[in-house]
Amino acid sequence: MICWALVVSAPFLLLPVGWLAWAHHAAHPEPLQLRTWLAFGYVTLFSQFIGFFAWYAGLAIGGIARVGQVQLLQIFFTMAFSALFFGEHVSASTWIYAAAVIVTVIAGRKAAVRPAPAASALAAQPNSAR
Repeated sequence: MICWALVVSAPFLLLPVGWLAWAHHAAHPEPLQLRTWLAFGYVTLFSQFIGFFAWYAGLAIGGIARVGQVQLLQIFFTMAFSALFFGEHVSASTWIYAAAVIVTVIAGRKAAVRPAPAASALAAQPNSAR
C-alpha cells in the first residue's frame, strides 16, 4: 500500500517539490554536493522503500497490535541519539513524557490478548447466544 501511495501522490507532489527546489536554488546558487544526493538516495531507497518490507514482515511475525506499539518508541530513540551524538537540548518535560509513553507501551505489551472467535464458530451459534 505504501508503494502505491507514493506512486499515486508523486504527480501531486511535483509542483510543490519543484517550487521548493527552485526557492532553495535561488537562495543558495551553489550545486548540491554528491554526498547530499547519496544521502537522499539512501533515505529514499532503504528507509522509505526496502525498510517497509522488513517492517511489515516483523508485523506479520509478531502481530500488528504488539509490534506496532514499538513504533511509538522510535521518536524517543531519535531524541536520545540526537542529544547523545549531536548535543541537542531535550527538556526535562520531554523526557518525562517519553517515560510515560514507554510505560504505556510496556503495559500494553503485557496486556492479555484474546484471539477473536472464528467466523465458523459465530455462524454456528444461535442469534440469542451472540
